[in-house]
Amino acid sequence: MRASRLISLVLLLQSRETMTAAELARELEVSERTVYRDVLALSAAGVPVYADRGRAGGYRLLGGYRTRLTGLTRDEAEALFLAGLPGPAGDMGLADAVTAAELKVLAALPPSLRDAAARTGQRFHLDVPGWFREAAPPARLTELAGAVWRDREVRLRYRRGDREVTRELRPYGLVLKSGVWYLVGRVGDDHRTYRVDRVTEVAVGAATFERDEHFDLAGYWREQGEAFLRSMLRAEVTVRLSPAGLRRLRHLADAPFVYDEAVAAAEGPDGQGRVVLRLPVESVEVAYAQLLSLGPEVEVLDPPELRRRMAEAAMRSAALYANADTAQR
Repeated sequence: MRASRLISLVLLLQSRETMTAAELARELEVSERTVYRDVLALSAAGVPVYADRGRAGGYRLLGGYRTRLTGLTRDEAEALFLAGLPGPAGDMGLADAVTAAELKVLAALPPSLRDAAARTGQRFHLDVPGWFREAAPPARLTELAGAVWRDREVRLRYRRGDREVTRELRPYGLVLKSGVWYLVGRVGDDHRTYRVDRVTEVAVGAATFERDEHFDLAGYWREQGEAFLRSMLRAEVTVRLSPAGLRRLRHLADAPFVYDEAVAAAEGPDGQGRVVLRLPVESVEVAYAQLLSLGPEVEVLDPPELRRRMAEAAMRSAALYANADTAQR
């Protein structure tokens, strides 16, 4: 455990040049006292760690010191090759860069770990596009990826319904979701999302833009995804569920957070162990199709239209099986 932490400390200093004891303690999830002891241990082992005093001080490595990747365990080495995502990287025009990086990592690994890439490739494969989707990347993806990397403003021609519009924006990031690429761009003070396969033209500007370093692409995408799902939930149903129905409903709900919020707002089970939920749904028609699969584990209380349709379906099913029993006799 300590050996792994010492290696992590050296790698942190290599990547960030200077870090305070407090920053190192936060990254390594230890106390500052432990950081002081680890620095002394590294110095005793010959690693040139130097402490700059004063308010702007911190720890740094002297003389351009670099460590090779000889401290990696087998699990860590193999995990590196899982993180390459060669498919998406190739779509963005980065296949050569990924290959070169993998070769450099392999060269730095000790001989006993140089089979890590082969072992990982034999055991794991990432197939990003969904079924029945076009496997080829969008035509303008490589140009947009270049603009994202270099913080260059772009001018887009974008299909919107049955017409094309022009947009000037600062490309902040690319997201791959279920085999579909999306561009997140800043227009004025707002961030907006565009499907890359609807971009018909890209003109990359010569000037760079000042990126908002506090913008969190992953956080933005989570918020947008939740907002999109909530916008689809335009109706509400009230249902009474058995314990089995409550468990199965989670896999049918339009989004996990919708189910979790409905359960949190519900009162405790009644005398029969059933729970009443008010559940947002896309439409009564969609709710009908979803709730039918729960059979007798669910009772619709509201709206009346859905309760009537569920009752009619139950009666038709009962009649069907009654006829089947008569025919068998």
